[in-house]
Amino acid sequence: MDELKKFLNYSFKYNDHISISVKSLLILFVIIMLVSFLLKLFRRYVQKKLQEQDQNKFDTVFSFGKWLLYIIIFLITLQSSGVEITAFFAASAALLIGVGLALQTFFQDIISGIFIILDQSVHVGDIIELDGKVGRVDEIRLRTTRAVTIDNKVLVIPNHLYLTNSLFNWTQNGTTTRESVEVGVAYGSDVELVKELLIKAASSHPKVLEFPEPVVFFTNFGDSSLDFKLVFTLDDSFQAAIPKSDIRFTINKLFKENNISIPFPQRDVHIIENPKK
Repeated sequence: MDELKKFLNYSFKYNDHISISVKSLLILFVIIMLVSFLLKLFRRYVQKKLQEQDQNKFDTVFSFGKWLLYIIIFLITLQSSGVEITAFFAASAALLIGVGLALQTFFQDIISGIFIILDQSVHVGDIIELDGKVGRVDEIRLRTTRAVTIDNKVLVIPNHLYLTNSLFNWTQNGTTTRESVEVGVAYGSDVELVKELLIKAASSHPKVLEFPEPVVFFTNFGDSSLDFKLVFTLDDSFQAAIPKSDIRFTINKLFKENNISIPFPQRDVHIIENPKK
């Protein structure tokens, strides 16, 4: 028994102010195991009350909160076991300052990730645009958001960028989005016929929704053309480049069949010769 007490009271000394006994380490281990067990029960209980999409968000926040709780328990247990935590921090002040500066962006990402999850500004499956890059959100983690671009490349976005840049969520109001194709025709063209052909080109595409129906705007009298904008609705804006290309092919075909030309910019150059002196 005396040997056991001697073993439990054996201390690992860092200096005259910082030491930790075997007993303190065992107490810390038991407390962490107990807290871990209770957290698992709490996690299972909460997950049963949540929908599948909300479960993923809860798991992300729970993971961060769990490790934060472990750190707090670790410090409290050491302090109550006789370890001078303040002395430890004082001895490690320079190191902690360096680590803090190095991890500044890391913690910004984590805090931003919590904000994203709580305010539900971005969901898995949303199509987002950030810094000119477009992708479908595949996974929201505590530090980063992973999105897949239209060319099947993985876009890893640090979460702090959501706080410092403008985020466009293409599907915040639903999966349907309004897309457009712009075209110019030669002066003298039958504008009513142009409107009819543009609507026909959009309506004939299987990806374009019937409601709201396509519309055509006469946008401007350009330098070399009459400018029109064809607006239509798609159910999957992530693949918008493909139907928009198809519609342009159809417009070009219909214009040729109806003798409507798409002009190119022209300039008249006048050369004035200086009179001989």
